[in-house]
Amino acid sequence: MATRGIRNTAGVLVRGGEVPAERLSAVEGGRMSGLVTVKTLMATDLVVMLESYRAKGVVDPSHRHDDHETVCFLKSGRLRVFIGDEQFVAEPGDAWFHPKGVMHHAEAREESVQIEVKVPPRKTWVSP
Repeated sequence: MATRGIRNTAGVLVRGGEVPAERLSAVEGGRMSGLVTVKTLMATDLVVMLESYRAKGVVDPSHRHDDHETVCFLKSGRLRVFIGDEQFVAEPGDAWFHPKGVMHHAEAREESVQIEVKVPPRKTWVSP
């Protein structure tokens, strides 16, 4: 498995409640400012789907991904999202996109749960 690779999920069904959450210590080399966890819900050769949890007040380090795109969906909570020169407050049901090579980060205004889909699949985080 390559450094940024993710092992493919076994089978065609994953029960999200049975997936262990990994605590993040860094993303793309930048240290996390509080409690952030990620669950790998599904991974194939072409895509990975993650569920990310952020405690209220967490500020992600500003970073970019040069080797993949990410589509995000906010399941619960509120996030202030910064993508390039744009910023907005995401609420449950909102979706957004991180293009390749564009700086971005988020600030958790409330405890939040986000779904992310990365294409191609890449592991961008470090767990303690």
